[in-house]
Amino acid sequence: MTLGRSVEVREERRRHPVLRVILSLVALVIVALIACVLGGAWWLRHAMRDSLPQLDGQVRLPGISAPVTIRRDQHAVPHIEAATLDDLFEAQGYITAQDRLWQMDMARRVAAGELAELLGKKLIDHDRMQRVLQMRATAERMTASLSERDRRYFEDYARGVNAYIDSHREHLPAEFRLLMYKPKPWQPVDSLLIGLNMVQILDEHWQDKLSREKIEARLGPTLAADLYPTGSWRDHPPTVAPPDLTAPQQAIPDVPLDESQTSLQDLQHLREVIHGTKDVCRECIPGSNEWAISGAHTESGKPLLSNDMHLSHNLPNTWYEVDLKSGGFHVAGVTVAGMPFVTAGRNNHIAWGYTALYGDTQDIYVEQLNSQREYQRPDGWHPFEHVKETIHVRGGSDVIVDVERTNHRIVLNPLLPNEKRTLSLRWAAYDSQASGIPLFDLNSASDWESFRHAMSAWWAPTLNVIYADDQGHIGYQAVGYVPNRPTGIKGTPISDSQHEWQGFIPFDQMPSTFDPANGILATANSRVTPENYPFQITQEWASPYRNERIWKWLAGKDKLTPADMLTLQTDIYSELDQEFAQRFAYAIDHASKSDPRLRQAADLMRSWDGVVGIDSSPATIVAAAKHAFWPMLLQPKLGDDWKAYEWAASAFAQEEISMHAPAQWLPKEYSTWDDFLAACVSRGLEDDHAPADLRTWHYGFEHPVDIEHPLYGMLPWFKKWTGTGAQPQSGDTSTVKQVNRTFGPSQRFTMDWNNVDGSTENIVMGQSGDPLSPYYRDQWTYWYDGTTFALPFTDGAIAASTSHTLRLTP
Repeated sequence: MTLGRSVEVREERRRHPVLRVILSLVALVIVALIACVLGGAWWLRHAMRDSLPQLDGQVRLPGISAPVTIRRDQHAVPHIEAATLDDLFEAQGYITAQDRLWQMDMARRVAAGELAELLGKKLIDHDRMQRVLQMRATAERMTASLSERDRRYFEDYARGVNAYIDSHREHLPAEFRLLMYKPKPWQPVDSLLIGLNMVQILDEHWQDKLSREKIEARLGPTLAADLYPTGSWRDHPPTVAPPDLTAPQQAIPDVPLDESQTSLQDLQHLREVIHGTKDVCRECIPGSNEWAISGAHTESGKPLLSNDMHLSHNLPNTWYEVDLKSGGFHVAGVTVAGMPFVTAGRNNHIAWGYTALYGDTQDIYVEQLNSQREYQRPDGWHPFEHVKETIHVRGGSDVIVDVERTNHRIVLNPLLPNEKRTLSLRWAAYDSQASGIPLFDLNSASDWESFRHAMSAWWAPTLNVIYADDQGHIGYQAVGYVPNRPTGIKGTPISDSQHEWQGFIPFDQMPSTFDPANGILATANSRVTPENYPFQITQEWASPYRNERIWKWLAGKDKLTPADMLTLQTDIYSELDQEFAQRFAYAIDHASKSDPRLRQAADLMRSWDGVVGIDSSPATIVAAAKHAFWPMLLQPKLGDDWKAYEWAASAFAQEEISMHAPAQWLPKEYSTWDDFLAACVSRGLEDDHAPADLRTWHYGFEHPVDIEHPLYGMLPWFKKWTGTGAQPQSGDTSTVKQVNRTFGPSQRFTMDWNNVDGSTENIVMGQSGDPLSPYYRDQWTYWYDGTTFALPFTDGAIAASTSHTLRLTP
């Protein structure tokens, strides 16, 4: 039997020699692939480790005149002390490059439209937009117009960055090696480009004007006006005395009590406007919270100032913390990696923070053409100016972009392939008066007068700036070059001659206040102008809920402490969501159709306290219903164009429409607003895949935070440990803690003038851009858990917290 079986096996092998070869080759390929993956992972980790910066000892830095000391505290925040300002800013450039060089390089490429030459043809559309908008040319003009002093400081910073690049060409951050390229030398224009990109993020309105035109064409101006509110009855401008918030508030409009009340009348690309509905976050717009409280309301008798700026989450973080000192110049806070100075923070005498003002600094003009394709100006017909832009594409052919210019500046048509008109963009950034960035003067200011003098030269982004100083004063100032439009802002493209700009709103007439009688100032992107304000700053203020909550929370409170400031920064109560919960529950109770699941939803919502907590099921139901509301309301009237609807105050528009229940907005397939709103709940549960038992549906797990590295997040073995992964999160876009999956507070700052070394500042992840650094994500738990830590300022406190000391020598 054994001999016979052996013969059979040999015969079987002889009959299938090809199969054996194929299987062997497959096995070899699998082994080779595994070896390549393991080898690649080992190589990448080695590259990360190889590029870790030197934090201790001594390094030669050509260009400085005397040794510079860098003491890094327990979170690796560099406290840089230099003999001269030139040495200080050169050292700042070097140290920032140690931690964030790849981020800096990508930031200038994003701004200039130079990504396709690294990442290929998928980035051509992005690059085309930046080239058409002439971002590099604008930054070059601004660089050329810098004062002699500021130009020197920008050059100092660039020299420091380049010293790091030159001395680490064989030890560059791993991202450079992964993408197989090396950075070009840093120039002052690169810093201006990064600043200009922040202006673009905060002050762009032209896409909204095009989408609004599309929607108005379908709806007509009356219905469209409901979707585009400008300000609200909930606003609390900082420039006027606030209402008595202990008194009864203005009533929310009554919800319909019966069917008869429904007759009441209501008295990406291009920011990816055409996108799907699932991941739309209409209120995830760059914004912030800020407030200042006089000593009359604090436990110490000294002012408190708090600021948290809301942006998309990035890895590395948007902000880089730094402390700069040379002689009498001493300033600390956060800066944008790639720019010198401190952007937001404090010095020896003043502290300041920002929220976006949303000033409308852009208009679109419809140009009139003749048969020779000349455009019309007041003095006659003129030919277009032309600028050729060349986009280099990795693995592909160059793309040539013909950029046309008029007296209004940039022709947008290369970005609008289906547009038949000739549309040009006028932007304050293109104006010759828009020049430089007055951060050094701001960093050097010592009182309200010098602070305002510095901010008078701030052209963009348009911002609300909150102020507190060591003498006990608090103040508020709106800044930025906002066009003066005597005939008002037009929210759609302009085809007449009545909407030309008449210069800019004078700085001394921008909203401002100093030491208000009530001792409280706060802004959170909603309307800041009083009813009788003579100029129109914007049509697009943010929804009022965060600002209203801040004023209500602070009103009537005394003996406030820094801990109270953090409590407010992380507050997750939503009056809006609680109101919607009541309205949805009422609708379900009175709808013509219902089912056990809807009735369970109503029961959970009617008793909810409005706290958008991680474990809250009512918050999840409300979020799902609100998400379903817009397509169900707009699609019957707009078709697929409903996706173009975006507005900073869309949540307030949603509240007003839902609570007023106007008959003209009720979709025809529903007989009452109760039926429609109950259907929104039902659709929301279905679309968001709610479980059978809604009590087990927890908000934080359905609406997590998830921060990923743009490169490592695409690699399976690196994605998890180089980012946060999806983590359950509390809060939403209407809570003071304004958050979404990839959006939220980018830092948290509180200045305590009673204890400057107890003042706190933390970013989201960490100072380092290298995943193997202990400072890559050491601040994450503080941000996620809603805690914080001090940023030492005096020499003794810095010495006590020093973890590393590096000396830069000439």
